[in-house]
Amino acid sequence: MSYRLLPVLLLAAFGLAVAAQVDYPLDAPGPDGRRPGGIMTQNQPAPPIANEENKDLKRERNYPDQPPTIPHTIRGYQIDKNSNKCLSCHSRANSARSQAPMVSITHYMDRDGQALAAVSPRRYFCNQCHVPQKEVKPLVDNSFENIDKLLQDEASAPAKP
Repeated sequence: MSYRLLPVLLLAAFGLAVAAQVDYPLDAPGPDGRRPGGIMTQNQPAPPIANEENKDLKRERNYPDQPPTIPHTIRGYQIDKNSNKCLSCHSRANSARSQAPMVSITHYMDRDGQALAAVSPRRYFCNQCHVPQKEVKPLVDNSFENIDKLLQDEASAPAKP
C-alpha cells in the first residue's frame, strides 16, 4: 500500500466513524417560514399558486425610481431574445394605439446615455425589474410609510418645546 494514500484513508475512516455516531431525530421540527408546521422529513403539499391581479390600475410607487409593477396578467407572454410580447402594447410605436403607458425613455438608452432607435438589450427583458402582483395575504406585517406621509405627519404634529 502506498504511504501517500494513508492520510486520505485515515481521514475517510474518521469521517465515516463520526457520521455513524450522529443520530439525527426524524421528528425534528421544520423551519417556520413560508410553510410552517410539519417536520423535516414530512412532505406536505405545496400551497396553490395564487391568481395574478388583473385590475389594470396604475399603482403608487413607494420610492423614487421604483420600477412600476405590472397591473395585469402576463400569463402566456413570450419574452425571449426573439420576441417581447410587452412591446406589442408598450413600445413607442404602439402605446398611442393601445393606450398603454409607453416604455420609459431610459429603456431606449445604452449604458453611456446615448439614445437608441429600439429598446436597449439590457432593458429588453421586462421581468428583470417589473413584476405582476398576486392576490395573496402578506407573509409578514408591513408598516411602511412613504416619505410624503412621514413629512405630512411631521408638519401636522404639534410643535415640541
